[in-house]
Amino acid sequence: MSIYFDNSATTKPLPEVARLVYETLSGEETFGNPGSLHRLGVLAERDLNESLEKISKLLSCKKEELIFTSCGSESVNTAIMGYMHQNPRAGKKIISTKTEHKASLESLARLEKEGYEVCYIPVCADGKPDLDALEKALDENTALITFTHVNNESGSILPLSDIIAIRNKKNRNTKIHLDCVQSLGKLPIALSRMGIDIASFSGHKIHALKGFGLLFIKSGVRVQPLIIGGGQQKGMRSGTQSPYLASAFALALEKAYENIDENLSKMTELRDGFAEDLKGIGAEILSPSDALPYVLNVSFPSFQSETMLHCLEEKGIYVSTVSACSSKTKAVSYVLSEMGIRREIAQNAVRFSFSRFNTKEEMDQTIASIKEIYDRYKV
Repeated sequence: MSIYFDNSATTKPLPEVARLVYETLSGEETFGNPGSLHRLGVLAERDLNESLEKISKLLSCKKEELIFTSCGSESVNTAIMGYMHQNPRAGKKIISTKTEHKASLESLARLEKEGYEVCYIPVCADGKPDLDALEKALDENTALITFTHVNNESGSILPLSDIIAIRNKKNRNTKIHLDCVQSLGKLPIALSRMGIDIASFSGHKIHALKGFGLLFIKSGVRVQPLIIGGGQQKGMRSGTQSPYLASAFALALEKAYENIDENLSKMTELRDGFAEDLKGIGAEILSPSDALPYVLNVSFPSFQSETMLHCLEEKGIYVSTVSACSSKTKAVSYVLSEMGIRREIAQNAVRFSFSRFNTKEEMDQTIASIKEIYDRYKV
């Protein structure tokens, strides 16, 4: 039986989600285009609206503030580039860090080529933005702040309330975009009370399906569409919507929210015990102590990360080295480098990322497997 500890890369769809999708796709009247005027189109549009209503209630926002996309990267691209392109009078400056997901960093790089100013503030050893640097950088020309709510490699949680306080003090007109791909379903998210303006989400990180993303745009905030064509979703994202993907996302989100606080507490206890066991065999914990417990970055002395990954894979244990989007470059994690972690330590880093379904037994078995790997190679 395999052990899957790579949930930050993707999650296994819930059985309920798989059944829902099968029933929808195999139905006689559930395949229509929600833009069609005939009965099948009306039924598809009804299903789409029901999912939208459920999602908006769970996320505490208006359904008119949500846009369905194809993935988290599309949502991030639309948020960052779309806001800057639509609001030229808001300013030409964007503040971010170099520990963001590539979807953000590549969007920012493109904007830099277009003449926008991107100010990358440093992060501290705990992976959080330097708040003093943020306050110094934020001025009347700052149009957008874009940060990751939970870092996908370190698990660092953004100090959002502090950031909002600085924004409100320096320039209330500056908008805040959060990449919530890794926090959704793990931390409570109530968009109407968070003080942010734009947020990005992904379906396959919460046990829904690949191919579905979500973008929140607060009422009154203007964003230029990234994809144009048929004018669906009030022109904000053209392309035929997928009712079954939306339904799958709504169901997965509902299940994630059922016991979200209990799951967070359980995973904190499991992560802490796992981290102690890893330290007991000589591993170095790279994630900060207050990181989201679903992500644990660890460095193994004398083992380059890819070697440990494949040794664990031989035992049916699946982990990752860096972000799945960067894993084939064989580079040391840029996130860990920005956190000030030395190269000789970062090159041995392995990321364990958990879901609420992982167990202590799986973690105990993993510890035993790592001990066997060390014994085999006499390290």
